[in-house]
Amino acid sequence: MIWPKITIIIPTLNSAKVLNHCLKSIQQQNYPQSKIKILIVDGGSTDATIRIAQKYKTKIINNPLKTAEAAKAVGIKKANSKYVALIDSDNILPQPNYLKKMVLPMEKDNKLIASEPIKFTYRSKAGFIERYSALIGANDPYAFVTKVYDRLSYLTNKWTDLKLQYIDKGQYIKVKLKPKQNIPTIGANGTVFRQSFLKKYFLSSKQNNYFFDIDIISMALSSKKSCLYIAKVKIGIIHSFCESSISKFIHKQQRRLIDYYQYQPIRHFNWSKHNQTAIIKFSVYSLSLIAPLFDSIRGFVIKPDPAWFFHLPACLITFFTYAQITILSKLKLLKPLSRQTWQQ
Repeated sequence: MIWPKITIIIPTLNSAKVLNHCLKSIQQQNYPQSKIKILIVDGGSTDATIRIAQKYKTKIINNPLKTAEAAKAVGIKKANSKYVALIDSDNILPQPNYLKKMVLPMEKDNKLIASEPIKFTYRSKAGFIERYSALIGANDPYAFVTKVYDRLSYLTNKWTDLKLQYIDKGQYIKVKLKPKQNIPTIGANGTVFRQSFLKKYFLSSKQNNYFFDIDIISMALSSKKSCLYIAKVKIGIIHSFCESSISKFIHKQQRRLIDYYQYQPIRHFNWSKHNQTAIIKFSVYSLSLIAPLFDSIRGFVIKPDPAWFFHLPACLITFFTYAQITILSKLKLLKPLSRQTWQQ
């Protein structure tokens, strides 16, 4: 088989602690290296990020807007390959055939606009927050509780709780996404897009300085008024999310919602509109204390790991962080998050 060209976009900002593992895993892919182009889109790193990137065959591009969403937009504009892979600097491709497995479904089926790994790879010796995320199938407990998570959860044995139509194709699941339907948090951590899809719905749009992964799906569904198809490939990706740092978890939850409110005017997918009842559900679930503790115990029985018991504090941290930031936003007191001291 003749494998097509693929561009890998990696946003970085002081990512020295994780970037080497990410790039090494790409270098070890059995995909033809001559067909892989790696774009490091950097937001002004002051650590060893650039020096690490230079050790590998990467092209380094400046990202003056600093955010990961801006970096992805810059990278997509530079890509001239058939496929574009969005890989974060704290991602590791766990198998040498990762890229081949992600590309193959789209090579066989022209209807597929993207492929995404079905799970976060669980590593028993990883930090407890990374293990927790792999166990519940989400980096944010809000996504898990409100059923919009997009990775396999050990608690439910599903990759999402949304009622979606799909066909099991053996190596992957072909998922049908319909207009006016709630969709999972698709598009990050190892997702591979067909470049022609991005060109049609992102590069041609008026707002193309920031790439919000779920927005492009939402935009295409509303403009096409017909279905989209994605492949959930039966493979994992390592996401060394926060490792064991609670302070980093808090910082990332703060960043998630501050950025949401800051960029809400240019966002296509309206989380508030789609999740009004979900917000109430998450609030009641978290503040009950019993529900998250019960799920922790259930999870521990299914797959014994003390990381399950981070679920209760994770829910409470998320609730109070999101509540505080929402109140500040409503009072028009919310300030954009500074990236000056950000470290991955």
